[in-house]
Amino acid sequence: MIRSQNDYTIYTDGGCIGNPGPGGYGIVILRGKDRKELSGGYRLTTNNRMELMAAIVALGETRENSTITLYSDSRYLVDGMTKGWAESWRANKWRKSNKRKAINVDLWKILLSLCDDRKVTFVWVEGHAGNKENERCDKLSIKAASQHGLPADAGYEGENTRQSELF
Repeated sequence: MIRSQNDYTIYTDGGCIGNPGPGGYGIVILRGKDRKELSGGYRLTTNNRMELMAAIVALGETRENSTITLYSDSRYLVDGMTKGWAESWRANKWRKSNKRKAINVDLWKILLSLCDDRKVTFVWVEGHAGNKENERCDKLSIKAASQHGLPADAGYEGENTRQSELF
């Protein structure tokens, strides 16, 4: 199969040291013969936020109108996109089917916006099962989460501050 320069294969992973805790994400982007690795982290966040952040950062590195296959070991991310959950939440003013407020709305909004301009196929892969690129992303995410002086995840810390002010 001939792939165009607008075709990408992406692997992502995110995680935390504790949950919540310091978190990181790792990304491997493959395009033709090119390979790019990215990582980053936050001082206090959650596993799910880092999984979403990995996908957001990775898609932000791609061209609009490109075709992307994104592999992740996060059911939260993959099911949220492939089963239409995130689209439903957006259509229902960020409410889930049980009428409760969806979480991580700030990140879902960005992710959906990026997907609106790209043809993205999300594929679940089993974590820690020997997939070379998934394992590399895991190492990148752990290293990023272990760094000192990580920035704040404003979406997470701000949301928790607002919630604690309500009680």
